[in-house]
Amino acid sequence: MPPTPVRIALIKPSHYDEDGYVIQWRRSMIPSNSLASLHAVVMDCATRKVLGPDTSIEVTAYDETNTILPLKEIARWVEAGGPGSFVGLVGVQSNQFPRAVDIAAPFLAAGLAVVVGGFHVSGCISMLPELPPDLQAAKDQGIILYAGECEGRLEDLLRDLRDGAPQPIYNYLHDLPGLEGQPVPILPLENVKRTLGWATSFDAGRGCPFQCSFCTIINVQGRKSRYRTADDIERIVRDNWAQGVRRFFVTDDNFARNKNWEAIFDRLIELRREEGLRVFLILQVDTLCHRIPNFIDKAYAAGTRRVFIGLENINPDNLVDAKKRQNRIWEYREMTQAWKKHGITNYAGYILGFANDTPERIERDIEIIKEELPIDMLEFFPLTPLPGSEDHQRLHKQGVPMDPDMNRYDLEHVVVDHPKMTRREWTDIYWRAWDLFYTKEHMERIMRRHVASGMTSRHILSVLAWFRGHPVIEKVHPIQGGHFRRKSRLQRRSGMPIESRLIFYPRRLWEVSRAAFLWSKLFAQLYVIARKVERDPHKKSYSDRALAPVSEAEEDALEMMETYGGKVAGRWGRKPKEAA
Repeated sequence: MPPTPVRIALIKPSHYDEDGYVIQWRRSMIPSNSLASLHAVVMDCATRKVLGPDTSIEVTAYDETNTILPLKEIARWVEAGGPGSFVGLVGVQSNQFPRAVDIAAPFLAAGLAVVVGGFHVSGCISMLPELPPDLQAAKDQGIILYAGECEGRLEDLLRDLRDGAPQPIYNYLHDLPGLEGQPVPILPLENVKRTLGWATSFDAGRGCPFQCSFCTIINVQGRKSRYRTADDIERIVRDNWAQGVRRFFVTDDNFARNKNWEAIFDRLIELRREEGLRVFLILQVDTLCHRIPNFIDKAYAAGTRRVFIGLENINPDNLVDAKKRQNRIWEYREMTQAWKKHGITNYAGYILGFANDTPERIERDIEIIKEELPIDMLEFFPLTPLPGSEDHQRLHKQGVPMDPDMNRYDLEHVVVDHPKMTRREWTDIYWRAWDLFYTKEHMERIMRRHVASGMTSRHILSVLAWFRGHPVIEKVHPIQGGHFRRKSRLQRRSGMPIESRLIFYPRRLWEVSRAAFLWSKLFAQLYVIARKVERDPHKKSYSDRALAPVSEAEEDALEMMETYGGKVAGRWGRKPKEAA
């Protein structure tokens, strides 16, 4: 009889809503690259027989954002495995850590090994002098903590678990692996089918040389960038293409900084032209990528159809405070126009809650953006001191009170006091920001800009509905959204009672009915706007201030330049006009 295989269940946890129910969907939006990466590393360990020639390894993967976890079934499957079998909670962010601990509880009770890794564990170990209470409590419960990346490191954990002598903490933060030739991220098709458009993800690089104080990447993945090669990306594309996957979210925080960007684009262009492998990409880039010769041209030719831009703010004083000096506000207009000329939908992230922000200033800035920048989708984030960031480390050292509930360190909650706003005011302006940007009038303007740039309103209608609807209807950030919200009555946050069927299901019926009505109403409204735009005989010649070219002489006339200061300009290498 062959030995019993080692069985590994990998789980990417979600987090809880205000009522303690897991936020999950029939289909989720963004696939988990951490889950795809770790799944590939485990499969590579299985292929290389790292536990010996007679020991096989089996792995299953679950993404809780689109799957109600069959906890008992998973426990039985892992328990039937040989020595070294375990449950791995993967890519756990700070807001997901409470849920991860709750998931771990029944597995620990069954005597199974549980390992938790991800940005929360790595960020805390990287930046804090000692384990915070939540990590210490998890460690005391028997949860194994894993900090750092798994490529070339996972076999140590597998052997220790097999031998029954795992360490309580594995820390590889000072031994980050290179990415060239490493196992490439991939998930089985059954997992990918649970995302919208059958999308998956991969990272072409990790690490960042910048010093943004709110960022955790630089302290978890390091300030020295590491890259995959064009050969690696071709393997990712071919492996996924073979199982019918065509869409990819590239998780690099700035793909334009990847030293192999041109070789990767050239390879993808070649695959599209020579073999018909027409993949589609969503990229994340910085605000200066349009200055790189051929970058946007090749991005489009390689299949890029959507791009996320870290705009962050239009006030130089805020950007300097956050050490985001690489963002140059006078470049924003030209940059967004460059993407639109290629018919690429652009998304921009905007952070609310910098030290100089007030509700009135935020409202004014949103109106300026609407008038002066051709941004398709603007998404808002409260400035959050995430564990692993310089902001969190500084506040921790100063003893500044921060919300102790990690579940709230997501994309919607305010967790620390502000010098010029109460928490209530900050929260109110966050939710109001969505209403201010996505007005009926401005959504029509976005459609008109889209059509004038050579696309159709149909391409933008569903995206507008997504970004307008989720904050209003589902009360979640669009990135955390999905198609059809699911709730399991029995999977509620620990410490909160399981509701009776007579209470839970009637309320659930009302929630589903209300959401269906509001989504239908929103789509109908946008459809009417789209018909109006498409029927306009002058739709191709539409223009406004955001689409008009800006000469250097006109830059100072833009309202966003009113916050422009000589001291800031000097720091960023642009002389004040009066001193030029």
